Amino acid sequence: MEDGPTATGGYHLTPAELHDRGQATLEWIVRYLEQVEDLPVGSRVAPGDVRAALPAHAPEHPEPFDEVLADLDRVIVPGLTHWQSPNFFGYFPANSSGPGVLGDLVSSALGVNGMLWATSPACTELETLVLDWLVDALALPDRFRSTAPDGGPGAGGGVIQDSASSATLCAVVAARERALARHDRATIAELDVFASDQAHSSFYKGARIAGFRPSQIHLVPSSAVDAHAMSADALDEMVVASARAGRVPCFVMATAGTTSSLAFDPVGAIGDVAARHGMWLHVDAAMAGSAAVAPELRWVNDGVEAADSYAFNPHKWLFTNFDCDCFWVADRNALIDALSVTPEYLRNDATSGGEVIDYRDWQIPLGRRFRSLKLWFVLRSYGLEGLRYHVRRHVELTKGFAARVLDDPRFELAAPPALSLVCLRHVAGDEVTARLLADANATGRVLLTHTRLDGRYVIRASIGQTHTEARHVDALWDLLDSLAPPAEG
Repeated sequence: MEDGPTATGGYHLTPAELHDRGQATLEWIVRYLEQVEDLPVGSRVAPGDVRAALPAHAPEHPEPFDEVLADLDRVIVPGLTHWQSPNFFGYFPANSSGPGVLGDLVSSALGVNGMLWATSPACTELETLVLDWLVDALALPDRFRSTAPDGGPGAGGGVIQDSASSATLCAVVAARERALARHDRATIAELDVFASDQAHSSFYKGARIAGFRPSQIHLVPSSAVDAHAMSADALDEMVVASARAGRVPCFVMATAGTTSSLAFDPVGAIGDVAARHGMWLHVDAAMAGSAAVAPELRWVNDGVEAADSYAFNPHKWLFTNFDCDCFWVADRNALIDALSVTPEYLRNDATSGGEVIDYRDWQIPLGRRFRSLKLWFVLRSYGLEGLRYHVRRHVELTKGFAARVLDDPRFELAAPPALSLVCLRHVAGDEVTARLLADANATGRVLLTHTRLDGRYVIRASIGQTHTEARHVDALWDLLDSLAPPAEG
């Protein structure tokens, strides 16, 4: 047991103790990142193992800090899936970086709650500035900027959400309230929302949370003919049918890079449908949006000028630690009107004067972390040229991997390779493909995940982890090559 309370500090750490323990923790982090490449990517523990390895009750007395760090190695690390391993090719990445780690550390130390401008002006103003920086960096429409051309307040603006799921929910709620205001005799039960059947599951979940019944949530069928993208014509038919039935189509989500295959919905054509029917258009570019940092890849945002809102995740491919989603709206008042609640205890002169942004009105929760710090650290440490370099490198590695798939008669591409994702399957069928995935993951040398496209089982190889290099992609291919049976299964 460590010593009890001191005369001046109680049980709190002194500055000197914080320094020593902070240094020890940072050294532990560095060692972890140095060795993570050699660890089994997927955890090997069974359900309940982690809990069983730790005491059933909280300690009554302070414990030595070196024991806490030792338990990280003994219990926590073996119970992790190592998302920061360069051999992580599953899902989409949740990347961290040195600058992001340090920015998060500073945010934790400051410990501010940025719910209002008044509760920490720097928290609000840095976030607004960084989101404007990204409008320029990604060549997004000026209507998403917080400032007008004359330097005054703009109609739109950006905010950092925890994830694209929250961004979608906020967009759905704003669309719902705008539709109800425009159709003063309508009720929520008469509204309809739309997205592709390849849209992220957070669309359906967000719509349900926002009060829409399953019958009001419409998924537009996709097919391999359209490379698994939404058909704008099919959307138009469904929206027209909704309107003819006396209902109010109020929201459509287009996806710029779907989760299963990085398919790109035709945002411009979908925007035309939305405009004809007065619908809110939200664009979910959670993974692919980062690619627009490279000018030659800005096709990922084709048509986004028609969007009412747009979101992408720097925590996926812009090396900014989870959680960090950038969400923009063209009309901030539509969002604020839907989400603003002002009890007496939050009233203050700055808010009443109308000259500041209070981000509590741009999100579901009241409280909010200083997330822009880590993004600011990343942007300043890498510079746009550094971010472009790594995004381009991942794209080139993906092209090389896809070429190997095409050259091997045992494999076929299940979808056109896109940016950092290759979808492949064994020609012998689903059972062989699923067994290949399981065998590869069982080695611990890589982690891959799967999806289904056109009803077929597909392996997804997502090549975008912060430290993934050519040798890691080579090793992934060599592993699949050694495990895959002949073409006849």
